[in-house]
Amino acid sequence: MSNVIPRLVVAAPSSGAGKTTVATGLIAALAARGLEVSPHKVGPDYIDPGYHALAAGRPGRNLDAWMSGPERIAPLFAHGAAGADVAVVEGVMGLYDGAAGRGELASTAQVAKLLRAPVVLVVDASSQSRSVAALVHGFASWDPEVRLAGVILNKVASDRHETLLREALEEGSGVPVLGAVRRAGAVDTPSRHLGLVPAVERSAEALRAVREMGELVGRSVDLDAVLALARTAPPLTAAPWDAAAEVEPTAGPRPRIALAGGAAFSFSYAENAELLAAAGAEVVPFDPLHDERLPERTAALVIGGGFPEVYVSELSANAALRAAVAELAASGAPVVGECAGLLYLGRELDGLPMCGVLDATARMTPRLTLGYREAVALADSPLAVAGSRVRGHEFHRTAADPAAGPSPAWGWRTPAGPHTEGHLHGSVHASYLHLHWTGAPALPSRLVRQAAAWAAERGR
Repeated sequence: MSNVIPRLVVAAPSSGAGKTTVATGLIAALAARGLEVSPHKVGPDYIDPGYHALAAGRPGRNLDAWMSGPERIAPLFAHGAAGADVAVVEGVMGLYDGAAGRGELASTAQVAKLLRAPVVLVVDASSQSRSVAALVHGFASWDPEVRLAGVILNKVASDRHETLLREALEEGSGVPVLGAVRRAGAVDTPSRHLGLVPAVERSAEALRAVREMGELVGRSVDLDAVLALARTAPPLTAAPWDAAAEVEPTAGPRPRIALAGGAAFSFSYAENAELLAAAGAEVVPFDPLHDERLPERTAALVIGGGFPEVYVSELSANAALRAAVAELAASGAPVVGECAGLLYLGRELDGLPMCGVLDATARMTPRLTLGYREAVALADSPLAVAGSRVRGHEFHRTAADPAAGPSPAWGWRTPAGPHTEGHLHGSVHASYLHLHWTGAPALPSRLVRQAAAWAAERGR
């Protein structure tokens, strides 16, 4: 099967060069031309895709070769980009940075090769002139399978600075300059302890920031040249990923699975909900900040990641919903909490009452826990069978006490030895580990079966 999808990857030599501003601006500027733009993000990050989605008007999707597997990258891309005129893929960290100690695995370079996509390098030019040519030449020649086909200069100080940069690149790199973006702090997005503030929390501010990014990139970058470059990408031979082909559908009535969302629980991968639906569930979103009841006929609950520590007062004040969650868990219905969900299911967060399903307290700390994990399920749970192996990631500045309950959810090895993490309590599975279920489709299949069995027992 052939998929002709014009596409390009926006990369950088390192973090902080301006990839998100340029990628989001490109998406917005191309969308303003009336094009249907498909936005993608390399790696596990949840926040950048939120800004991409605002710019494109369609979901931002992740391409993470660690969690989903390299073999699924092109199919997932083809699935997400269906019907689009062009796709923009924002990279992660530096172009060649991936999973530590695993070579190119999960790097932007690997994803670009899997997609057979040209790469545009965003270079922070604020402290250099002629040296930019040496930097670009090095990145262009490091891996001959990576087609570095254009440069966008960022944080350019003046017309004279731009002239020096362009002359150096024309003389020494052979890579064309597609644009030069002036320093423009007005379009910067605010940050906090885990990076950018999610777009869902900023509402009108986020929309304005995205519009300004689009305007900045639209006047600074040759969009015709960008589109021409994207159209040089050859057809993909991979068939689009199909959620229905990955799961075992549950027979009988569709169990209703409530999926937490809103500003406090904004971290989710679109494919996770698609897998639940394909496995036979009716997925119903709700917002723990505002909804005082779970959706009617809820047979299972999924509470993903986010920033409950920012909204701890509001979450605690919604005592009716906290009681409903505790009642559902006590009834034996499957409940899955992931990172923020773990905190919400605990007894307290920063001294304020949460749902009290788990005998654990949590608090903010100055320490960032970050990294990919290769984990094994230590016991049967609503989500996984004992011995199941998954690849996920951790990303938090909170600490739960205890970090692992009497029956931990996951175990993995560290340089210091075996490590256990998370809580299994009755029908509850809670952990700091974020998972992209495309890499472990048996998990959503099992969750839906467990929900269907619970619903059938109660005649729901």
